[in-house]
Amino acid sequence: MNLIIDVGNTKVKMAIFSRKRLLKKTSIPYNDIQDTLDALLIQYPGLRKAILASVGKSFSPAYQKLKGRVKLVKLDLETALPFKNKYKTPRTLGVDRIALIAAAAIKYPKVNTLVIDAGTCITYDFINRENEYLGGAISPGIRLRYKSLNNLTANLPLLETRTPRHYIGASTNASIHSGVINGVINEMEGVIDQYRSDWSDLTVILTGGDAKLLSKRLKNSIFANPNFLLEGLNYILEFNT
Repeated sequence: MNLIIDVGNTKVKMAIFSRKRLLKKTSIPYNDIQDTLDALLIQYPGLRKAILASVGKSFSPAYQKLKGRVKLVKLDLETALPFKNKYKTPRTLGVDRIALIAAAAIKYPKVNTLVIDAGTCITYDFINRENEYLGGAISPGIRLRYKSLNNLTANLPLLETRTPRHYIGASTNASIHSGVINGVINEMEGVIDQYRSDWSDLTVILTGGDAKLLSKRLKNSIFANPNFLLEGLNYILEFNT
């Protein structure tokens, strides 16, 4: 069995895989890493391999806990990948984006694939049918947009995420909801259309924390998969062990 640890911007995600099958996943605060690891190691004594990936925060508590107990892979520039990386600044490429493209490379071989991750940031990552990762785009996620409107203006309130009832906001709050949510939807639709103008056979994957909220509102045909990043990390672990 494999243990997957994804240290994100706001949460730590852990998952247990048996080969390609997801058995368990959990999302925890950073401070709960050691207690959660203790519980998982007791619950799953058959764990033999693990992968650690972090977008920036230190994962030393997890590393020290697992060191010597399992075959451990730390996702970094030296990690072997199941695709050809043509990104011009690979040292600045986030491990989350690497994992998403790894999942696309394994699950959709010889297919032009755009992966959209709707999380703290919205990332767009493209891999072509030749198994070449070309890059993509990064823009603010839904919560970042709400927070920016509040932080960078004098009078706009900080609101909880809410799907707008109409695209015309009849109040300030309704206008914010319309601007944020419809802005993200229109951005995604525009990006997908832009890619499809060059790759008509494009496959689009939507994942991330806001995927469920957004998937029902997108007009373009997509495949929603909330576990795509975890699956990608599991593929990378298998690829390296």
